[in-house]
Amino acid sequence: MKNPFTHSAIALAMLGLAATASTAGAKGYNEVDVSNGGSFVGTVAAGDAEADTRSYTISKDPEICGEGTREVPFVEINADGKLMNAVVFLHEVEEGKAFDPSMMNLTLDQKGCEFSQVLGVMTNKGELTATNSDMTLHNIHTYELIGKARRTVMNVSQPSMGDTVTKKVKLRKGNGMKVECDAHDFMHSFVFVAKNPYFSVVDESGAFSIGDIPAGSYEVIMWHGFLGEVEVGEITVDAGGEVNMELSY
Repeated sequence: MKNPFTHSAIALAMLGLAATASTAGAKGYNEVDVSNGGSFVGTVAAGDAEADTRSYTISKDPEICGEGTREVPFVEINADGKLMNAVVFLHEVEEGKAFDPSMMNLTLDQKGCEFSQVLGVMTNKGELTATNSDMTLHNIHTYELIGKARRTVMNVSQPSMGDTVTKKVKLRKGNGMKVECDAHDFMHSFVFVAKNPYFSVVDESGAFSIGDIPAGSYEVIMWHGFLGEVEVGEITVDAGGEVNMELSY
């Protein structure tokens, strides 16, 4: 019987695998040594955005969650008009500095019926761990934010204190997630999911700083879990240079 795996067929198969590997590699991020990199700094003003705090009635587990109402600040603006919990990042960077190891994964604790972080940060393809530190049921539900749409990433019941769940997060289109508890509608958090290390969460003064940027041109995007994304435009970073911009929503 003639062997169907002829030399030509094997060669074609190998070429196909090589092409697939090349395509997959092109879509990833390549860590390289960066010498004489530039920086991108500035502030993020609230602009047309307004402060938005919403009140939720605590209707269950008052002995754990507290009584009365829970005030949830979805949009916070400091005294100088700067937007809190915003992230500035460079879009679709193919190669550059290494990721900060501390940002690879994220742990969210649920204690007192609150998430441990209003805004968490992790890398795409990293692991999100959720821990229940309350003596009541929590159900962590995370959604990939894609424009005005959202897609479930994790939906897990954690009925007992000490329950822990870990899931690899791989966002396809969005750059962040909304986190809720299906058992307590007043529990809310957001997670920025970085696809490259060139991002900065604004500090308490509304300032951001991104360093070690290879010389070149980059698209800049502002991200806020509640307000969405704003495309800033393109910047050009010179070797060893600094780009300073005052951004605004």
